[in-house]
Amino acid sequence: MRLFVGGAWVEPERGHYEVVNPATEEVVGLAPEASPAQAREAARAAREAFPAWSRTRPEERAEVLDRAAALIARDAGAHARLAREESGATAATARGMQVAVAAARFRRYARGALEPVEQALPPQLTPAGPMGPASLLGALAVRRPVGVVACVTSYNNPWANPAGKIAPALAMGNTVVVKPAPQDPLSVYALARVLEEAGVPPGVVNVVTGSGADVGEAVVASPDVDMVSFTGSTAVGRRIGEVCGRDVKRQLMELGGKGAALVFDDADLDAAVRGIGSTFSFYSGQICTAPTRVLAQRGIHDRLVDALAAYAGRLPGGDPADPATVVGPVISAAHRDRIEGYVELGREEGARVVAGGERPAYGKGFHVAPTLLAGCAPGMRVVREEIFGPVVAVLPFGDEDEAVALANDGDYGLIDYVWSGDVARAFRVAGALRSGGVGVNTVARNMEAPFGGFRRSGVGRDVGSYALYAYSELQAVVWPGGR
Repeated sequence: MRLFVGGAWVEPERGHYEVVNPATEEVVGLAPEASPAQAREAARAAREAFPAWSRTRPEERAEVLDRAAALIARDAGAHARLAREESGATAATARGMQVAVAAARFRRYARGALEPVEQALPPQLTPAGPMGPASLLGALAVRRPVGVVACVTSYNNPWANPAGKIAPALAMGNTVVVKPAPQDPLSVYALARVLEEAGVPPGVVNVVTGSGADVGEAVVASPDVDMVSFTGSTAVGRRIGEVCGRDVKRQLMELGGKGAALVFDDADLDAAVRGIGSTFSFYSGQICTAPTRVLAQRGIHDRLVDALAAYAGRLPGGDPADPATVVGPVISAAHRDRIEGYVELGREEGARVVAGGERPAYGKGFHVAPTLLAGCAPGMRVVREEIFGPVVAVLPFGDEDEAVALANDGDYGLIDYVWSGDVARAFRVAGALRSGGVGVNTVARNMEAPFGGFRRSGVGRDVGSYALYAYSELQAVVWPGGR
């Protein structure tokens, strides 16, 4: 495996590092260990490629993105196997939520490349004055490409997450440097080969990797980078934000989450349990949108806790290659230990472990049992901090005002959820929640709706046409329309 820089596959200056299968603890492959100098060279290659790519006709960019989507679909089986092996995702998730979503995003932004970039503004009558005679001024607001975008991606979805950054950035005429998470970068190199075959010109897409932080830091700090699009932890996002602030770079940050699920007495409990239970299974809880903080109205609190505990106990875990497996491993031994540390902390804080809490005896792999904590209080760290694993904490509430106050009492604000049979109340509560999105009686997402967070959950919005806005700058064009 080599770096992809300036349209060439380049030998890494610092050799390679091992990528480990979280389920088997065996080596999946070797990823390139780039030097900071090579990271900066990738940014320079993107800078050199930008003028030509930004001037291509939208139809040409659309054709490249469409071809990429078709090529991803053509080899979807091999791509899904690789994603499963390096990320630990279950077979169904790797196939349907990683590779298939990546192809869908390239198709979506092939269409996006053709969306209008000009918005006509009302003409303005300017009276005579020091600037000249009276005139009628016409104006356009035009979206232009930002320039070179550094795409720093997360480990929980090595296909859909990079695709969600690369495709809209290219559609708008930007060039990119991709720095994947060190845990599962091999899929991103497979995506680079797809884009090369699809006809992306040299330097338009570049991929560099490293097991440490210095490669990503070199990319973000490069003077050739105009914008950073990052998905990951709030702690890392803060460091990136400091660098971007010094150089006044554009930012798109999708950071941590501690989603509150507000379940009222009149809710459909079966639907609420299925939705909240997705924390236990979907990416083994390694997803920032998970409803990990459950606020249960006292009338249904005990029934909800019992139903969630039963649901967690029915989920089959083990080898993600087995089609029957629903709960696979987490990404690494270090992350498994971190999650287990939080469960023990919950016990020390006074929470009651009603499901899980013990390491599954699968022999190999970095597994965490789906865990439910009840008897929680608002000040507990397990309630306030992002655990990023299959752990759900339950708190009781009395009335609507208390539920909203508890939900808004935290550092994050990515996606919250409301379950209630009273639709008017559900939408009223949604309007009071300080989060970038609210699911009403569902955990599903509309993939044209804006995605992003309040507070420490991020900066900016993407998905759908909002991603095209995120990867563009607005330019005003004004002209005299007559006197």
